[in-house]
Amino acid sequence: MISALWPPLVIGWLLTLGVEALLRPAPCVVWRRPWATQGVHLASWLLLFALFMLVLQRPWFALMFIVSLQLVVVQTSNTKSATLNEPFICQDFAYFLDAILHPRLYVPFFGIGLAIAASSAGALAIAAFLWFEPSLVTQHGAGAFLAAGAGLVAASLLLLLPALRQLPACSLAPHDDLKRLGLAAALWAYGRLALRPLDVSGLAAPFIAPEDTTPFTAPDDAPPFTAPFETPPFTAPDDAPMGATIDPARLPHVVVVQSESFFDPRGWLPATPPGLLDAWDRLTQEAVSQGPLAVPAWGANTVRTEASFLTGLPADAFGIHRFNPYPQLARRPLPTLASRLKALGYRTVCVHPYPASFYGRDRVMPKMGFDEFLDIRAFPGGEHDGQSARDGQCSRDGQYISDAALAEKVGTLLDHSDNRPLFVFAITMENHGPLHLERPVPKDAPRLAASSPAVGNEDLRVYLRHLRNADRMLERLERQLTPATPDARHGMLCWYGDHVPIMDDLYRKIGAPSGDTCHAIWSSRRPSPTPPGDEPLEVAALGQCLLDQLLIDAKPAPSDKRDPTGSPGAIRSKND
Repeated sequence: MISALWPPLVIGWLLTLGVEALLRPAPCVVWRRPWATQGVHLASWLLLFALFMLVLQRPWFALMFIVSLQLVVVQTSNTKSATLNEPFICQDFAYFLDAILHPRLYVPFFGIGLAIAASSAGALAIAAFLWFEPSLVTQHGAGAFLAAGAGLVAASLLLLLPALRQLPACSLAPHDDLKRLGLAAALWAYGRLALRPLDVSGLAAPFIAPEDTTPFTAPDDAPPFTAPFETPPFTAPDDAPMGATIDPARLPHVVVVQSESFFDPRGWLPATPPGLLDAWDRLTQEAVSQGPLAVPAWGANTVRTEASFLTGLPADAFGIHRFNPYPQLARRPLPTLASRLKALGYRTVCVHPYPASFYGRDRVMPKMGFDEFLDIRAFPGGEHDGQSARDGQCSRDGQYISDAALAEKVGTLLDHSDNRPLFVFAITMENHGPLHLERPVPKDAPRLAASSPAVGNEDLRVYLRHLRNADRMLERLERQLTPATPDARHGMLCWYGDHVPIMDDLYRKIGAPSGDTCHAIWSSRRPSPTPPGDEPLEVAALGQCLLDQLLIDAKPAPSDKRDPTGSPGAIRSKND
């Protein structure tokens, strides 16, 4: 062993323990953890030091590089804990690439000035170490240098492998695991579990299409969106409400909106301006299901809520993959609400006004039963649409594509649908943070009562402005789904929030909301409304609730008969 390696080795190990102590909330002290966690921490330091030293050839440079990277992880964890109630976990390493591709979604939470200063300091440090610290190869020769590096790698592996075997099991409660295991051991524990593929055979997916449901196929000579065609009869599955036989003409158009950061803040903040959610209030008065919704996300991580809704599975059913199920679902698809509706004859479309590659939705959505996926390129002024932007045709409100533009896109799909029923799953973006990037607050932002403790919080005013725009989108979709004529296909609207917004400064000041969002299922047939339940509905049960109501609506009415023309959109009463 080259003697010059011992000082940076020991000092670096002590520094990594000190940097770990900066975590908030902090893990328990080292001597109170199981020995295996201490072994994993030491072995991780030895392995990283050996690898960086072999590349950089300078031990002090390697030390500072590793400690700097650890500081980035610790700062990321502290920011994530403050904003999302969850520390850094192994799967979050994938988001560093997303932070480069989509910096607006990530960098502002750390502070743009801090990011620039850290990058500049890092560049200066690299230049300084390369200039002032001599290479070990030059000092001791390549043979001795490589032997020392290989010895460190071997020592780290001899310590790491038995320590990993004795590592305590993690609970998949990130804060608890980080406190009990420490940073390095928690990252290793989660990383090892993440390597295991999702066992889809062991999941009781609720949306498996029954064998007696005949998949819908259009005639070969029927071009899409134009010529009407006869639809085959369907028989509902055995578990369908009332054992109904499905009348294709009574299958409604279905629009589901996963509204970004949508929740009803009035119970949490009584000083909320009046009239903020007028359309929501009217819709819930007629809703067949409405009330609070329990979601597995806080402030972000939309795909956790999204995956639970579409698959009908609670987040914990995905095991370690609950933190982002989509990479696994892209390889091992499950039956979903979309695939179930597709088997009933629906044309299925997902609309999300953001780049399709984000969260890998361009790979996942086709596997989840969607015929088509429309992303930001489908909107004027969206990505790579410079001509529309130059012509002043921009669909944005604030930082993202507006809810109004998304409602217009959904309306276009409904207007140009063929005789098949249409299922649209719309994922909004307008109310996505960081909210503070929209300062100064627009003049039309709602104002709070002067006595409210939240007065002066501009993030809240920005949020409430976009929440009001979401309410207007809901009102517009309700009108679009209401049939213009008695023989037109009726509609259903399911609306829910994916998580509460990120406003950690305000939460520290007046207290945080419960974390539940809200939901409503509305039908243009206007069946008997249902009062909200006392307990929040789990988002995993929301899709089944929607499907049950759809099958009830699709039961042939005793007083109805099919139009002699055979048009699936025409129903005539016996009194006609």
